Amino acid sequence: MTQDLNTGPARKVLLHRSAAADLLIIGARRTHGHFGLQLGRVGYTLLHYADCPVAIEP
Repeated sequence: MTQDLNTGPARKVLLHRSAAADLLIIGARRTHGHFGLQLGRVGYTLLHYADCPVAIEP
């Protein structure tokens, strides 16, 4: 596990970092009044375009 500080939009930074990652773990978006999990912009982008597997933690 490593820790880095990056600046910029989360989607772009995480997509760039996914090229060197073995796995990305991100949190699910929770909205009051809805059941289940919802994908936000970051989760949707990473699931479709990341270069490594993506796990979404509820």
